[in-house]
Amino acid sequence: MLKNTHHVLTISCPDVIGIVASVATFLVDHGANIVDSSQFGDRSTGLFFMRVHFELNPDVCDIKNLQTDFLTLAQRFTMNWDICCVGKKKRVLVMVSRFGHCLNDLLYRFRAGVLNGELVAVVSNHQDFKSLVEWHNIPFFYLPVDKNNKDEQEARLLSLIAEQEIDVVVLARYMQILSEDLCEKLKGRCINIHHSFLPSFKGASPYKQAYERGVKLIGATAHYVTSNLDEGPIIEQGVERVDHSYAPQALEALGKDMECVVLARALTYHLEQRVLINGNKTVVLK
Repeated sequence: MLKNTHHVLTISCPDVIGIVASVATFLVDHGANIVDSSQFGDRSTGLFFMRVHFELNPDVCDIKNLQTDFLTLAQRFTMNWDICCVGKKKRVLVMVSRFGHCLNDLLYRFRAGVLNGELVAVVSNHQDFKSLVEWHNIPFFYLPVDKNNKDEQEARLLSLIAEQEIDVVVLARYMQILSEDLCEKLKGRCINIHHSFLPSFKGASPYKQAYERGVKLIGATAHYVTSNLDEGPIIEQGVERVDHSYAPQALEALGKDMECVVLARALTYHLEQRVLINGNKTVVLK
C-alpha cells in the first residue's frame, strides 16, 4: 500500500491555455513529486479533465495547507476539483438481489486485496446470500422491498449509508428500481451493471431473446445510476464474440462472466479516482 504522503488530484474546468503548467508548477512549489499525470480536453464541450498522482514531502508542506493554497489556482481556472489520499481506502456498500455472480466476485476481490477499497456492508432485498456474506465477515442487512414500504426502506438505506460513511454504492445485480430522489442523493457514487443487450432486449429472458435473434456479441455495461433507468454515464464496457453454436444457457454463462469483469473494472477506476463525469458520459483517465 502507498503511504499517506501519496494523493490524487482530479480537476474538471473550462479548457484554456496554461492549466497543466500551472498545476505542475504549484505542486513542485509545494514540495510535491508528480508520480503520474493524465489529461483530456473535450473539444465538443470545451471542458478539460486532469488526474495527477503526486507524493507530498511533509517536511515542505502538509496536505491541509496545500489544499488551502490550491483554492487560489482553482478559482483562477474555475475548477471543480478534489484531492484524495491514496492510502485512505474508500468505503463500499454492495446491493444484491438473487443473482449472486457479481457479489461473489467482488467478495473474493476485496478479500484478496485486489480492490483498493473496503467492503463494509452488503444490503439485499432477499436473504439468499446472507450466509455467504457473513462467511466473509461482512455485515449483511436484509431490507425487503414491496410497493408499500419502498420509501421506508430507501430511508433506512440512506441512514445506513450515512452511519457507515459509505463512499460508493455498487448495485451488483440489485433488481429494484431506485427512486428519483435516491438516485439524486447518490449521484456520481452509485454504480450499476447490466447486460449490454439493453435497450435491445428488455424484460424477462434477455439471453433467450438474444439467442432467437442470433446475436454475435455478448457484453456488459457498468454505469453511474441516474433516474433514467440504465442510461447513466457509462464507465466501462466489455464484449465477447459468440456464434450460432451458443445455446441460451451458454450465452447467459458468458454474459455473467462479462458482468463480473466489467463491474470490477468500473469499481477499480472509481476507487482510484480515474472517472470524471462529462455531462451524460464519462472521462476515464488511465
